[in-house]
Amino acid sequence: MYSTADFRRGLKVEIDGKPFTIVEFQHVKPGKGGAFVRTKLKNLETGQVLEQTFRSGSKVGVPDLEEMNMQYLYQDAENYVFMDNQTYDQVFIAGEYLGEAVNFLKPNIDLKVVYFKGKPIGVELPIVVELEVTATEPGVKGDTATGASKAATLETGLIVQVPLFIEQGDVLRIDTRNGEYLERA
Repeated sequence: MYSTADFRRGLKVEIDGKPFTIVEFQHVKPGKGGAFVRTKLKNLETGQVLEQTFRSGSKVGVPDLEEMNMQYLYQDAENYVFMDNQTYDQVFIAGEYLGEAVNFLKPNIDLKVVYFKGKPIGVELPIVVELEVTATEPGVKGDTATGASKAATLETGLIVQVPLFIEQGDVLRIDTRNGEYLERA
């Protein structure tokens, strides 16, 4: 069991038999009454975000989650196919369970597939992925004094803001937590 004192971003908890991850939390100590914790929780199965308040010292369950190292292979229709690195078994996960993670999936990337009670419900991406720029406008010479940026489309379809010197064909390092450009690879 987790106490409200253990709450932090990314902590996975179980509430009413469903797995959630804490997106945001805030400890509140009003002038009158007891302290409480205001949280935003994301359902790991459906992706639904809800707000819930817990009294200080309340307990929540630890979900029965298992993570397995796998490799992303390809997308077929509405499913994404992953392969277990040890047994070579293939797992199909619907795109609705992956959410924003589909913007960072490219073939042969290693990641962790999260299982809840034996059923795959999502993936845990590496913090940084390398993706190639497929389309961007050319930078204008002399337009760099303000630290300007431009939009670039990456090989997965993700659009990010990049510095003006980035060109089509460059491989970029992208932070999967916020989808921002870090540097050229």
